[in-house]
Formats: sequence, C-alpha cells, structure tokens
Amino acid sequence: MDHPVIYQTLNVKLFIVLIISININSHVIYYNQKDIAQLPSRFRANMINSLTGYKSCNLIATKGIDGTSNLAVFSSVMHLGSSPALLGFILRPLTVRRDTYRHLKEHPFLTVNSVTTELFKKAHQTSAKYDKGDSEFNKVGVTEEYMGLFPTPYVKESPVKIGCRYVNEYEIKENDCRLVVAAIEEVYFEAEMIETDGFLRLERADTVAAMGMDGYALPAFLDRLAYAQPDAPTRSL
Repeated sequence: MDHPVIYQTLNVKLFIVLIISININSHVIYYNQKDIAQLPSRFRANMINSLTGYKSCNLIATKGIDGTSNLAVFSSVMHLGSSPALLGFILRPLTVRRDTYRHLKEHPFLTVNSVTTELFKKAHQTSAKYDKGDSEFNKVGVTEEYMGLFPTPYVKESPVKIGCRYVNEYEIKENDCRLVVAAIEEVYFEAEMIETDGFLRLERADTVAAMGMDGYALPAFLDRLAYAQPDAPTRSL
C-alpha cells in the first residue's frame, strides 16, 4: 500500500539535501530568488524568518466587546517614533480568524507585554488555535492584571508593560499583511531597568528575543556607544 505522506516527507528531505550538497565545497550557501521560490514551504519559511536576526518578543493583549480577553505572541512589534510615542506590529493576512484584529476593531485598546525566560513557553503556547471565546490568559496560565483605568488587561508576569490605543493600519499589498499603528498611552517597567538618561536595560529583567517563528534567545548586553561623528573614533558611553 502506498503512503503518499511518507513519500512526500522523503522527497522534501531529499530536495533539501540536494540543494545544500550543491554548495558542499563552499562555506557559504547561496540561493537566488528562483532557488528560494522552489524550496519546500516550511523550510523556506523557517529560513526567511530567521535571516533578519533577533526580533522583539511580546505578548499583545486585547479585549472584545463581549468581555473576552485575547493574548497572542508577536515577534514584529517595532518602534515607530517617540514624539508622539508610537509603536507598530504586523498582522498576517485576514484569510483566517484573527482575534487580535477583530478585538481592536471592536475595542481599540491593547497592551504590549514583554516576555521573559520564565514566560516564553507559555507565550509560545498562545499561538495555538483555541476556540473563539476562549481566553489564552486562562488556557496557558498567565495572569490578567488591570492597572489604573486602562480598559485592557496586562500580563502580570511581564516586567515591561505598554498600554496602547489603535490609531491606524496600512495594508501591505505585496503580501496582504497589515501594519498596525498604535499610540503609547502608558508604560510600566521595573525600576532597576532604567538608567539616568532614560535608556532601558532590558537584559536586567531577563527579557527574551525571538528567532524565526519558534526560536527564543536570551540576548547579552554588549555596550552603549556615543553618537557617531564623521572621522571621530567610536567610544563607549
């Protein structure tokens, strides 16, 4: 009896071995655009997602009009500006249910919560496809925490908490993703993290970085460097 799934798996592995063996005499593996397009989808996704290096790792919490809280791990949260204070994140195509997006359209407040070494496995579990109406807070075992008058919960276990309001979105036509823009309305962080000039030493709270779609790393602080000037030596602060 034929087993097409087994054959397909073997073919994928053989294809990967073939592609890599082409470059066996070199320390550098080279793919052109055509090569990349022909790679098996999961291999290609893992490689392309890892290429750009370490990314932020955060849990975004939202709340629907029915009162259900949603929690999802994101590796695309980015700084957009400090005056006004803005951040952004990428939402994948709306071809499947996206509770974060649906909630933001119903109730335009969200919290962005850092992920630590103690939290990253639970954070990863929020990517599971739970039923509509289930709260990932309850499913993965993290604590909802309401702070002040902000209407959306924070993750109690997170050392850095950012309360935001949805303000805009931009469709990325090339792949049907969306860049969501949010205004920062309040922040909380542990006192030992901040330096006298306002710089946050995130490593002091064991915050982790994301690698690709399923990798996590603990970054090490190297240095802070002074503002770069032409023809001047680089110096530490």
